[in-house]
Amino acid sequence: MGSSPSRPKTLSAAFVKTVTEPGRYGDGRGGHGLSLLVKPMLNGRRSKSWSQRVRIGGKPANIGLGSYPVVTLAAARAKALVNARAIAEGRDPRGGGVPTFETAAEIVIELHEPSWRAGGRTAEIWRSSLRDHVMPKLGRRKINEITVGEVLATLLPVYQEKRELGRKLKQRISAIMRWAVAEGHREDDPAGPAINAALPKRGATVRHLASLPYQDVAGALQTVDASQAWPATKLCLRFIAVTATRSGEARGATWDEIDPQEGAWRIPASRMKTNREFRVPLSPAALDILRSAAECRDGSGLVFPSATGRVLSDNTLSKLFRENGIEGTVHGLRSSFRDWAAETGKPREIAESALAHVVVGVEGAYFRSDLFERRAALMDAWAMYLSGTSVKVVRLRG
Repeated sequence: MGSSPSRPKTLSAAFVKTVTEPGRYGDGRGGHGLSLLVKPMLNGRRSKSWSQRVRIGGKPANIGLGSYPVVTLAAARAKALVNARAIAEGRDPRGGGVPTFETAAEIVIELHEPSWRAGGRTAEIWRSSLRDHVMPKLGRRKINEITVGEVLATLLPVYQEKRELGRKLKQRISAIMRWAVAEGHREDDPAGPAINAALPKRGATVRHLASLPYQDVAGALQTVDASQAWPATKLCLRFIAVTATRSGEARGATWDEIDPQEGAWRIPASRMKTNREFRVPLSPAALDILRSAAECRDGSGLVFPSATGRVLSDNTLSKLFRENGIEGTVHGLRSSFRDWAAETGKPREIAESALAHVVVGVEGAYFRSDLFERRAALMDAWAMYLSGTSVKVVRLRG
């Protein structure tokens, strides 16, 4: 990620063009609440958009002014001034006080964003899913004019192809509509319970990420090792396999998370799907991988840095599988481990805990510890299996 210039008291065209650090950059006093919002995107780039914070009828409000560079700093300032004058004259610059669905969606996202996981992609996922599947039909409609029928017509095609995505879109539309109800823009939620009966109960079959048969994982790793890929990429893939962790957890691993004396890797809550710190036991095989990875140190602090010193991309690992003719996915290695554990008689609760899955219900109530020692024994056995080492199978007690 490139460096950003120092934060100015007021925005300048040069600063707006070069800033890359995510955040909100105000235009200072006299800027009429104008801010530049810089946000990360899935492709690693930055989106830049204009927002104006104002008070209308005594209530705080955010007005979107468009995206940079389509809307320049000068144009954004002109729009902000026009809005400020309208408010001073007792008028609502949003148009009768009722926002479009697109404007309402952005307000709701900004309201929720501070409570979402720092560094996560929730806001970007909301925006992209609504942009692709909802905005073409509802985006420019006033929030108070949208009917149940229109929401149904928007959701039905998605439900028929991708039911899970349709369900999430329904929840997002409903959250936006509930905000509109709270703001007095409408009296009902057209994406609420009334629409449920009209939506299909069954949709397309959920496609799970393909996994290698556990018997083929060792051979796949040997194929990867023999490839001409970047050394850190190959080591990261093997590390994912022997620890049964998620790709993002391993790709983002830093040396200060590794404790070789304890034989543990502590993944911070900010990088865990469960939003809780997770302690991963490091088998001798995992420690060997880390010793090899130490030769790739480049000052970034990353255990498995890319050739440019940044976090490896998920696509880089997936491409490594594809280029070497390996069926399945990187994430599917976790399923391979789980199948091996089940077929070799390992206790279910230990295997689930090793995957950082939360054991719920009565069973979960009895497992308050992280079962570290028992997970360590399980991961040692898995690593030995992958290395082809002949060992006596020890059944862990349930």
